[in-house]
Amino acid sequence: MSSACEQPGMSSIEQAVEALTGLLARPAANLQLPLLQAHGRLLAEDIHARHDVPLWDNSAMDGYALNSADLPPEGGRLPLAGCQAAGDAAIELPPGHCMQIFTGAVVPVGADTVIPQENCRRETDGVVFAPVRPGQNIRRQGEETRVGQPLLGSGTRLRAQEIGLLASQGYAAVKVSRALRVGIISSGNELCDPGSALGPGQIYDSNRYLLASVLQGWGFEVHQYPHLRDNLDDTVQLLRRASGEQDLLISSGGVSVGEADYLKQAVQQLGQLNLWRVAIQPGKPLAFGTIGQTPWIGLPGNPAASLVTALIIARPALLATQSQTPAAPAILPALADFEWQKTSVRTRYLQARLQVGNGQMQAQLHPQQSSAMLANCCWADGLVVIPAQQPVQPGDPVGFIPYHALLQP
Repeated sequence: MSSACEQPGMSSIEQAVEALTGLLARPAANLQLPLLQAHGRLLAEDIHARHDVPLWDNSAMDGYALNSADLPPEGGRLPLAGCQAAGDAAIELPPGHCMQIFTGAVVPVGADTVIPQENCRRETDGVVFAPVRPGQNIRRQGEETRVGQPLLGSGTRLRAQEIGLLASQGYAAVKVSRALRVGIISSGNELCDPGSALGPGQIYDSNRYLLASVLQGWGFEVHQYPHLRDNLDDTVQLLRRASGEQDLLISSGGVSVGEADYLKQAVQQLGQLNLWRVAIQPGKPLAFGTIGQTPWIGLPGNPAASLVTALIIARPALLATQSQTPAAPAILPALADFEWQKTSVRTRYLQARLQVGNGQMQAQLHPQQSSAMLANCCWADGLVVIPAQQPVQPGDPVGFIPYHALLQP
C-alpha cells in the first residue's frame, strides 16, 4: 500500500497538464480497419497516391468535344459525330467534326476542347460554335494528384474529406492507431443510474454519462462501470478488475484533499495516489496516479467542475496518447457584456454566450456560475477565461473558448 503524495500549495494549469501527459502512454498496437470504420481515427501509416487523379483527360462540362484547329478564329459550324458518355472507352473524333460529351467522360482521341452546351447552338446536322479557346473545360490527367505523390501522413485524423480521398485512390482499408480504452467510474451511495427510481437522498449519476460522451467525442473507446458504493473491499475489487481491462481509468468525485472516500483508499492500496490543488475554477481538486500499472485520473465531483477540468486539463494529455499534439483551442476576442469583481488566485472559466452588439462580438454570462450545475453549461456556447486576480468591467476585452473547439479532438 502506497501513501498519498499531496502537492504543496497550488499548481498551475500548465503543471497539471504536464503531469497528466507524463502519466499517460500511447497504446502500442495499430490495427487495420475498413474505410468506413476508420472515420475519426488517426492514420498509422503514410498514404501515397496509387494512380493519377484524374486518371485521364476528362470533360468538366456537358457539351461538345472538338479540335480547336478545326474552327476558324471567329467560330463556325461542325458536323456532329456521335457521343462520348461517362464510363465508356475513348472514341476517336473524326477530323473536322465535334462529338457530344458528358461531364466526367474521357476526352475523345483527337479532341482538345470542350464547349458547354449552353454556349453553342445545336442544329439538325451539326453544332454552331462561337470563337473558342483551346483547352477549355478539360480536366487534365494528374492535375489533382500524381501516382506516388504523398497524400496523407501518419497521425492524420480521418475526417469525411480524408475518407473520400482514400476511397478515390482505391483504399478499402487503412492502418490506424488503436484508440485508448478508457473506463469511467463514479462512486458514492447517493448515486442512482438513470432509468431507476430515486431512493431517499439519492441523485442520478450524470458525471459518468457526461464524461463518457466527452471521451467518445475525442475518439476513445469508453467503457462505463457500475458506480461504486461506499465499501472498500468492493471498490478495490472493481478497480483491480477495471485496471486489467482498460488503458486508463477516470473517476469523478471524492478527490478533494481531506475528503473521506473509499476510492482514494483503494487507489492507495493498489498503486500510487497524487492529490493536487490546481489554480482553476471551477475545479481545483485533481487526483491522479496508477492502479497497478494502469494510469488513473480523478476529477472533481461537481458536474460543471468535472467538465471544465476534463476539457482544459485532461484533454491535451489524452489527445497526446494518440500521437497527436493538440493545438491549444483558439481563444476568440470579445467584449464583456458583464461585470465581474470576484477576483481569485485561480483562472476562472465562466459559462458564457457570444452575441453581436453594436457590430462587435460580446460575451454574456449565465447568471448562475455554480460548479454543481449543468443547465448553465447547456445554455452556454463556451467559456470566458478570466485570468487570476483580474476584475472585469463592461466593455473590457475578454477571451472566449467555444465549446465546439474543446469537444472535438
